[in-house]
Amino acid sequence: MPNAVGLAARILEQWQNAIGVLELVPGGGGIFDVHVDGELVFTKKLLGRYPEPDDVLPLLRDRLR
Repeated sequence: MPNAVGLAARILEQWQNAIGVLELVPGGGGIFDVHVDGELVFTKKLLGRYPEPDDVLPLLRDRLR
């Protein structure tokens, strides 16, 4: 979960005023998905590794502005 916490911190640093809810859901099996308003915008399955913030933040930028 450290990857998710780090990414959540970066998201909040940049868009704390644009986000109503940021939720981390612990799970198993190495799943790491990012949803915005119920829409899947990133899944670890595409990269085969945990994302770096620069893999996810540009995807969020378009949806949060």
